[in-house]
Amino acid sequence: MISLYSIKPKFQQLLKPVLVFLYKKRVTANMITWCAIILSAGTGTLMWVHPYGKMLLLLPLSLLLRMALNALDGMMARTYDMQSKKGEILNELGDVVSDFLMFFPLFKLFSLRIEILIAFLFMSLVNEYAGILGKAIVGIRQYDGPMGKSDRAFVIGFLSLVLYFTTKITSYMDSIFIVITILLVLSTYFRIKKTLNHK
Repeated sequence: MISLYSIKPKFQQLLKPVLVFLYKKRVTANMITWCAIILSAGTGTLMWVHPYGKMLLLLPLSLLLRMALNALDGMMARTYDMQSKKGEILNELGDVVSDFLMFFPLFKLFSLRIEILIAFLFMSLVNEYAGILGKAIVGIRQYDGPMGKSDRAFVIGFLSLVLYFTTKITSYMDSIFIVITILLVLSTYFRIKKTLNHK
């Protein structure tokens, strides 16, 4: 199923100079993962305290930086032999925690109904868990879309930018997130199906 995850190799290629620079500065993969978590916590806190104006620009920038950090920690671990069980646990838990920290404040920033936001957050968690189950059962982490981690970041960042320039979509936000949640259900189904069909 189509997903932004398919362009990850090209994105990683762009980040290679940054990877080499960080390695020379003795930055580890786990340090990068922690930076992503701290970035998410800081962005989420600012959004909760100040849920309007320039926060609508900060969110897309933070999501893009977090995507870069998420790519870099994996690249650092694989390229420079830093892979570890601790790192894998930190990476998976960090993604889930970061999602919650960044997206729960959308309740204020996007004026979402709380039940719709909770459904979105719940399915985001289930979707990631379905991907991890693939690794546990057949040894392959599943990233299929149509609403994987990168897709969610792109869509929410885009909506934030649109909302910064016009408030006309505010009344449609609940409906948009219902569609996103349905796509998360589909994404979860595809991940489970791919794991079950693995030979």
